[in-house]
Amino acid sequence: MGQDLALRLKTKVEELVARYETLARENADLKARLARCETDITKKDLKIKELEKQIENLRLKEAFLGTSGDRAQARRKVAKLIKEIDACVSLLDE
Repeated sequence: MGQDLALRLKTKVEELVARYETLARENADLKARLARCETDITKKDLKIKELEKQIENLRLKEAFLGTSGDRAQARRKVAKLIKEIDACVSLLDE
C-alpha cells in the first residue's frame, strides 16, 4: 500500500512538473507576443499622428488656396493677414 501511494505520488508530481513546464513555455510565448503587439501599437500610433499632421497640413493648404486652388486669392488672403499683423505691431509700438 505504501509503495503504491509513493508511486501515485511520484506520477502526480511528474505530471505537475510537465504541466508547469508546458505552462511556463506558453507564458513565455504569450509574453513575447504581447511585446510584439505593444511594439506594433506604438508604431501604429506614431503613424496615426503622422497622418493626422498631414491631414491638418492639407486642411491649412486648402484653407489658403481655396477649394478651386486659386493662388492669387490665397496670396491676397496672406497679404491681408500680414497687413493686419503689421497694424497690430504698430499699435503695440505706440
